Amino acid sequence: MIIQEQFLNIQHQIEIFLQNSLVLLYLIPMFLIWLVFHSLKTKTHRKSLAIRNEAVNAGLTQPASLHPVINPNRCIGCQSCNNACPEQSHEVLGMINGKAHLINPTHCIGHGACKDSCPVDAITLVFGTETRGIDIPYVSPTFETNVPGHFIAGELGGMGLIRNAITQGVQAMDSIYNLVKGQQDNNLDVVIVGAGPAGIAASLSAMEKNLKFKTVEQDSLGGTVAHFPRGKIVMTAPVELPLIGKVRFKETSKERLLEFWNNVVEKTGLEISFNERVEAITRHDNCFEVITSKNSLKTRTVLLAIGRRGTPRKLDVPGEDLNKVVYRLIDPAQYRGQHVLIVGGGDSALEAAYCIADEEGTTVTLSYRSEAFSRAKEKNRQLIDSAVANNRMKVFLKSNVKKIEKNTVTIEHENDILVLKNDAVIICAGGILPTRFLKEIGIHVETKHGTA
Repeated sequence: MIIQEQFLNIQHQIEIFLQNSLVLLYLIPMFLIWLVFHSLKTKTHRKSLAIRNEAVNAGLTQPASLHPVINPNRCIGCQSCNNACPEQSHEVLGMINGKAHLINPTHCIGHGACKDSCPVDAITLVFGTETRGIDIPYVSPTFETNVPGHFIAGELGGMGLIRNAITQGVQAMDSIYNLVKGQQDNNLDVVIVGAGPAGIAASLSAMEKNLKFKTVEQDSLGGTVAHFPRGKIVMTAPVELPLIGKVRFKETSKERLLEFWNNVVEKTGLEISFNERVEAITRHDNCFEVITSKNSLKTRTVLLAIGRRGTPRKLDVPGEDLNKVVYRLIDPAQYRGQHVLIVGGGDSALEAAYCIADEEGTTVTLSYRSEAFSRAKEKNRQLIDSAVANNRMKVFLKSNVKKIEKNTVTIEHENDILVLKNDAVIICAGGILPTRFLKEIGIHVETKHGTA
């Protein structure tokens, strides 16, 4: 009996041991998996925190346009937004304390893919911030403004990306088609104002839908793209263009993109009235009258596909009316061998500065009133840093132009007054939104401070 009890006791202990061993067999791999996960999470957290702190210390905290605001109470830390971001090589989004954060705001250029990828709807796309508002005309989800029959697509509505502008132009024309189909009279179905990416896409869509339309452009084909410096790389993404099909540009030059638009116009037979500026739009019963510098057009609807620059923003300093002062760069070669001052801190200013600095014999000075180029792309900031390091240009941050004279410019820099030899001044201080024109039409303009 004693031997039997001892045997049963040993058997019981063996069973306990085996049970414990089985538990350990499961626990050890689970612990190792958790350890690896925690290590990766900690590493990601530290990296994201360092990137965000670096951006804050450099003053690079203001997104240029549309950008995400992430609700931490909804975010589940799945990183789908980060993986979906087309700019993820620039580490726009990161994970801090297990939650997604916008860690590199100035690299965000408004793709909006992060919002679409979020499985818990934790992301809202907004314009402006608490410290810097952006004026945006009111536009409904169908791209119609508060004025029935008036539509806006592209850059004027805050969407500066070529891909987004094309998509909006097509979608706006879908809305216009649904509004005017079935109506028959002598009026146009739509007048399209602007021949940039949004205007061209909308015009092709109107052709595809057999709408009666007219496209007018106060300048030349390409809109804002046409004003880029010669040779500038234009970032685009694959997009569907009516009557043409898939457009698969990744990176291309300004010249190649404009050549593409010209080929589209020639291939489709699209008619655009260039050098025709819209002067007024008035309502008459069931239609609009669009008065241009060349014509008077009766139409059921109007699509504004114009840029945001409007009138160039001036410095309002003595001498700004001199012939040597301009507000955009056309060809860097024309400044060869000259002393050139560029004023501004956005991409257009930086691009103008390093393009001209590449010309033989030029002396380039870049003046900006803020302490950092917070609105410019990283690539442009790096090119400026390289040019400064190689003594190809001088940069004065926290500076202001005080006076422009025939052969000199006067700059105030950190309480010092500098008088520089000068042959040309290029002011890239952005443009004033055509708010007056919009208000005359009756369109509401909202100042967005981090709101959708």
